[in-house]
Amino acid sequence: MEFSLEKQENNRAFFNIEISTEKFEEAVQKTYLRNRNKFNIPGFRRGKTPRKIIEMNYGEGIFYEDAINEILPEAYDLAIADLGLEVVSSPEVDIESIEKGKPIVIKVEVDVKPEVKLGDYQSIELEKIEYNVTDELIDAKLEETRDLNSRLIEVEDRTVEKGDILTIDYEGFMDGESFSGGKAENHQLEIGSNSFIPGFEDQLIGKNKGEDVEIQVTFPEDYHAEDLAGKEAIFKVKIHGVKVKELPDLDDEFAKDVSEYDTLQEYKDSIKKELEESMKNKEKTDTENRAIERVVESSEVEIPEGMIETRLENEVKDFEYRLRMQGLDFESYLKITNSSIDDLKEQFRPNLETRIKTELVLEAIGKKENMEATDEDIEAELEKLSEQYAEDDKEKFKENMKKGDLSFLHQGIINNKVIDLLVSNVKFI
Repeated sequence: MEFSLEKQENNRAFFNIEISTEKFEEAVQKTYLRNRNKFNIPGFRRGKTPRKIIEMNYGEGIFYEDAINEILPEAYDLAIADLGLEVVSSPEVDIESIEKGKPIVIKVEVDVKPEVKLGDYQSIELEKIEYNVTDELIDAKLEETRDLNSRLIEVEDRTVEKGDILTIDYEGFMDGESFSGGKAENHQLEIGSNSFIPGFEDQLIGKNKGEDVEIQVTFPEDYHAEDLAGKEAIFKVKIHGVKVKELPDLDDEFAKDVSEYDTLQEYKDSIKKELEESMKNKEKTDTENRAIERVVESSEVEIPEGMIETRLENEVKDFEYRLRMQGLDFESYLKITNSSIDDLKEQFRPNLETRIKTELVLEAIGKKENMEATDEDIEAELEKLSEQYAEDDKEKFKENMKKGDLSFLHQGIINNKVIDLLVSNVKFI
């Protein structure tokens, strides 16, 4: 096989793949042997008909298309490797003609990785943002732990108040008819949680256990179910039970129950230390993200539409997979949300374009700075990834990873080195 690059412009490459007559004949014969049992010609047992007889009955080119499909994947891979192309989209293939005794010429068009015009990444000015641990944050963490360790006490002698947890049955009606998804039994609802339609919870305040309540609400204009958005509805509610949270006292006994510390002060000190570490990490991440954003904004790159479309198709497949993992059917989701695959692509597009540009800019800086992922870097990254496995399985995991394609690890390591470089170049103002 021979490969020739016709031209490369505007992030688009045009090249030819020439397949010799001998190579094409091998593919045709292989295709014949694989498909001959599909032909039923009088006078011959199925699967035993000579190739010439099949070609006489169905045309000389009966096996040509399958033969091309047999050759093309390997030929394409060899071509882009030989021509040194970094392909970012699915190829467009054209075979002008096939003549017996002549080489087959396949014309290919494909989008290639675009060049990046880097902005200034060696002097980045950012506003200094600090995340400090306050007494309010510590108290909020304590209250969160108190809430997790609270117990529910049945209320018998008063009406419903904000903060109470009710056990209710409810059913929604619109124009006198019940609607899908508007009914539940023995549902627990915390009054004031704002987990229901605006106005629903407020209308239960002042009611009593055992009472039947009729609630009138209006669905928000941006409600996820379009057939309900902006519509008025009536809910019939039965209050089965009213409970209130009883929070534990904030004392040394509480500290002993929820932590390894003997006193409340020691526990509060540990919370402060954890929050300080968390804020330090948040500050680091924030600086990294803002530095990357600043460099990406100042860089120029024209992303090929084919690259975007290929990635959008992958985004849709990933989304479909996540839905399946949640037990949801993709087609049903599209029907419920009254959307299409094209709608999803348009929804994903803005964030995806930003991600692609960011990837290209980080990669370009890595190349310009001659950054590499060393064997030690790879080993350290594999060791980190293996931490999710039991001790006996760690080595097996690393061995299996090394047998596969580790290019994603290489680029990830280089990107991390680039980010460290960017942060080191930050000047706070």
